Amino acid sequence: MKKIFNKLTTRIIVAVIGIPAIIFVSLFGKILFLVFAALLGLLGYYEFSRMARNRKYYSNKLIGLISVAAVISNAYFHYIDLHVLVILIISVLLIFELFRNRESAIANLGTTLVGIFYIGLFSASLVDLREFYKESAFTYGQGGYLIISILASIWICDSAAYFIGTAFGNNKILPRVSPNKSWEGSFAGFIFAIIVMLACKPIIADFLEWRDAIVIGLIIGTFGQAGDFIESLLKRDSHVKDSSSIIPGHGGVLDRFDSLLFTAPLVYLYLNFLTTAR
Repeated sequence: MKKIFNKLTTRIIVAVIGIPAIIFVSLFGKILFLVFAALLGLLGYYEFSRMARNRKYYSNKLIGLISVAAVISNAYFHYIDLHVLVILIISVLLIFELFRNRESAIANLGTTLVGIFYIGLFSASLVDLREFYKESAFTYGQGGYLIISILASIWICDSAAYFIGTAFGNNKILPRVSPNKSWEGSFAGFIFAIIVMLACKPIIADFLEWRDAIVIGLIIGTFGQAGDFIESLLKRDSHVKDSSSIIPGHGGVLDRFDSLLFTAPLVYLYLNFLTTAR
């Protein structure tokens, strides 16, 4: 009981410190938010590489970390066309693999590329979202409020899914991947994700159309939870409980931000191609 209490206390302290810090960097934006996204991407890639190592898949950490940093920073500075950057990353990675004395080059290359483009490219989408309304000083802050709205929706979605699933969940959704999660909890999370986005619309995200708030809530309620299941699948395959212990009481970066990483690129694609949001 004392151990559980201490862990809960640690989780609360980290949340009390971490949540305001994340809100601050989201509102401030610019280089500070770029650093935040880069930390998520680099630490997430490192955690992914460590999990893959448990399966004897050896990613190229040096090329992987440099590539993740390049992809994320490029989302802010736009110093090279993304298509060109991808070609360079794959070319360099293939050449370097010739000189590595590791088993299964195919598995190692695949692990490195998945890490770069799942974690690196998805982290870069956070920067794309934060910079989405950068046309003028008047609209720039809207990106911060969008990030905060998405985070609030994800956190409430996760909480609703957990508590309602614990109380009423009888039908398991993906027992092979996450045996404790149920359809009842998942549906509750889905509904609350939409409700929170609708609540954020008049409070801090009035620049969104009601339709946009609903669609973003739908994306979070479905793909945000899918991101959580995907990370659970990776952890189960690599036989670990948490992706790391870097965040006291909360596990790793991928444990805490899996839903955000999977949601960000889809919200960005929606805003960029299916709305007139700007």
